[in-house]
Amino acid sequence: MPYAQVVPLELRPFVLEDEDDALRAWRDFQGSRFAFLTSYYEGQAWPEYLEMLSRYREGRDLPEDHVPGTLLAALADGVLVGRVSIRFRLNEYLATYGGHIGYAVIERYRRRGYATEILRRALEILAAKGVSPALLTCDDDNIGSATVIERCGGRLERVGPDEHGVPFRRYWVG
Repeated sequence: MPYAQVVPLELRPFVLEDEDDALRAWRDFQGSRFAFLTSYYEGQAWPEYLEMLSRYREGRDLPEDHVPGTLLAALADGVLVGRVSIRFRLNEYLATYGGHIGYAVIERYRRRGYATEILRRALEILAAKGVSPALLTCDDDNIGSATVIERCGGRLERVGPDEHGVPFRRYWVG
């Protein structure tokens, strides 16, 4: 089934003005398997969080289990619709389970083609950094995400259990 035509989408680092919308999305994602804001904790000052993201983007002060990467807001007509986490290299965990890219679309904006456009743009960013092909993963029962990855050229490598025994798919794109 074709997806709705998307309006122009902007990917950019989160800024001070995103605080209310980003924290609302972060709260909405509580209880799901994945966080909307990576490495954010309850009560963290937004400017402090943005500074941390800037250091991580530059590869500075990374926690032991992190790799250089960027977290970008996805906006359509100035409205926050999602986000993408792009990892410029993989550690053992990411090479096994997480992959190079993790994206999320806020529930009320799903099924409008935003995820496909977010992933397409993220793949361009990775390729510009010399990373291709890119590893992407999704839960085996996440048909929406599997469709997005396949729409962007994903080639299924295998389906197997993740570290919690949940079946997941590994794709290569590029």
